[in-house]
Amino acid sequence: MTSFIKKREVLYMLLSRDSLSSMFRSAALLWQENVTRLGEIDSRFGDGDHGITVGKMAGAILSRLNGFENESIKSFIEGLSSDIMGINGGSAGPLYGTLFEGLSAPLSDETEINAPLLKAMFTGAQDALFEITKARVGDKTMMDALIPAVTAARGAQGDVLAVLNAAAAAAARGCGDTENMVSKFGRARSYGSQTIGVPDAGAVSAALLFEGFNNLKGGEQQ
Repeated sequence: MTSFIKKREVLYMLLSRDSLSSMFRSAALLWQENVTRLGEIDSRFGDGDHGITVGKMAGAILSRLNGFENESIKSFIEGLSSDIMGINGGSAGPLYGTLFEGLSAPLSDETEINAPLLKAMFTGAQDALFEITKARVGDKTMMDALIPAVTAARGAQGDVLAVLNAAAAAAARGCGDTENMVSKFGRARSYGSQTIGVPDAGAVSAALLFEGFNNLKGGEQQ
């Protein structure tokens, strides 16, 4: 038991380049697996293109990962932001491009990321989105998953795994909460109370992003 605890502390006190690559790859693959589901959800009250756009973003992540070993963590995430920002398909590209831009903001030349820096990165992502959207918790948008995730991450005690686990759990709960909300943004807003009973597609994709990041926990312990 003691040796396992020591091994865990060594593995997860810092996120290495390989760990980050695993996080982003897991998130991208999870997005790809849910393209049809996201499209179906969005087609209920939106334009129906969220799944397609998320699929393109997943492809951009996987493509960018191919050259990750040749650039810094900061430049990798900044490049990813630029790639996603340029994807056509409604508001998802600009929103997630902004999210990744904010994620890179606290970084400089780090080669590993500890828990405090990871919390700062998530906070940076939230702050960047606050600059471009007025949506907050209760408005039935991706922010219903992201804001609780960041709040939980910032309050998490422990290593990077504790931060990722807290963020993923809170994002999932926030996403689930959107089923009982009335949409207040986008095309879905015109449907009013009819949107109750259906989760928000953006909240689902945001929750999947944090779930994918958290898959690092299972992947590296195998």
